[in-house]
Amino acid sequence: MGFTYDYPRPAVTVDAALFTPGPRGSLRVLLIRRKHPPFRGRWALPGGFVDEHEDLEAAMRRELREETSLEVGPLHQLGAYGRPGRDPRGHTVSVVFLGAVAPEVVPVAGDDAADSRWHPARRPPLLAFDHALILRDARRELARLAADPVAFGRALFASRHRRGAAALCTAAGGPGR
Repeated sequence: MGFTYDYPRPAVTVDAALFTPGPRGSLRVLLIRRKHPPFRGRWALPGGFVDEHEDLEAAMRRELREETSLEVGPLHQLGAYGRPGRDPRGHTVSVVFLGAVAPEVVPVAGDDAADSRWHPARRPPLLAFDHALILRDARRELARLAADPVAFGRALFASRHRRGAAALCTAAGGPGR
């Protein structure tokens, strides 16, 4: 038997702030409608619990596949959110990743997502957990990255998918806006 701790520890989750350009230069974010409590029926960023011995980015990619059917390119780690009380199930720390996809990508809900679709990033529906705060921070980081369009494309788009990078860069507040 391995080492055990005498003290309780927070659970670890991952969430994705995944963006795409929308109509007329708008910015859209991918949200899922929660199928189960807590916050059943509310919109949230795709994500879930990290399995034991699972890498954080691998967990994020798995959750995106399960909840939205999407395979994404590069992910940028945005930060960690762990304020006690952010999840009514107990103390949970979420590591959030930022990503981007081309505008023609269509998500398909699966696993514990009742629905999966694109929403306006500036005016999303009421969000579960602390996802409104996370989305605000993700939009700020996306705008910061968009200040350098070349680096933006490299950071968030695989070389074969950079076609959508310019439109997303502009939607995020980068040059050309």
